[in-house]
Amino acid sequence: MVIIFVLNILITIPIFIIVHQNIIELEWSLHIDRILIFLSLLIAIQLVLRAMKRITLISIFLYLIALIYGTLIGGYGFQTVFEDYQSMLYTMSNNPYPQDIIIDRLLPFPNKSKVIDAIDYTNPKVRNFSLMAVNKHFKEVKGYNDYFTIIQCFSVFKEINTNWNYVSDPKGREYIAEASESVKYLSGDCDDHSILMAACIRSIGGIPRLIHTDGHIYPELLIGTKADLETINYLVKKELFTSESKGKSLHYHIDERGNIWLNLDYTAKYPGGPFMKEEILSALTLN
Repeated sequence: MVIIFVLNILITIPIFIIVHQNIIELEWSLHIDRILIFLSLLIAIQLVLRAMKRITLISIFLYLIALIYGTLIGGYGFQTVFEDYQSMLYTMSNNPYPQDIIIDRLLPFPNKSKVIDAIDYTNPKVRNFSLMAVNKHFKEVKGYNDYFTIIQCFSVFKEINTNWNYVSDPKGREYIAEASESVKYLSGDCDDHSILMAACIRSIGGIPRLIHTDGHIYPELLIGTKADLETINYLVKKELFTSESKGKSLHYHIDERGNIWLNLDYTAKYPGGPFMKEEILSALTLN
């Protein structure tokens, strides 16, 4: 019963965050309304878990065996679970749509865990490369304080896409390079390019996502709303990538929240360049 109750607590906390963010605050004294919601969720989930007691206990037992094995061989173990859970709660508590975090984690994405691990944006090699790009490109552009980070992300895009050399994976094998590996030679396939772009953008405060389409993965950058798009369109065409974007349009996606994501594929000569493959089978947001 103690094990089931602990599991209940672990499930209730993220669900409560979602409910808390999506219903009106009644502003009751001492936040009694929120306390009642939490207790109601706790009781409801406890009843469900107890009704499925045998299945729940068997699942927990098998999961613990997998975690023990992962811990012993240095794979996905107890420490990783703790860090992932802690990171998820922190991200959810700072996101106006915490349910999106859960959805992103559940959506199918090829080699998802390997890709996330490869986006090692805290690695000094990745951070230093990003700083080099920021200091090399667009430092002279002034007067766009609200788009300061996006302009710096465009500096990273320019450095990577100007120098990227496409190299296929070993025959018959999916090779996923860490960003800190690809940053040395700026070479690899679409997976490697997307991972490097996402890591560098994250390392300087931008929000990237990876788009999985039929046989291809490419990165996108969050630039904001349609109002922001007008400014970004001007910046790209008149200030930053004038020759590359002359007479051309920006290509982007609008998500279910109305946020605009600009294409940064390795085939693009400017941010928002033409899609190689526009369709979206799944997306992996990194924030």
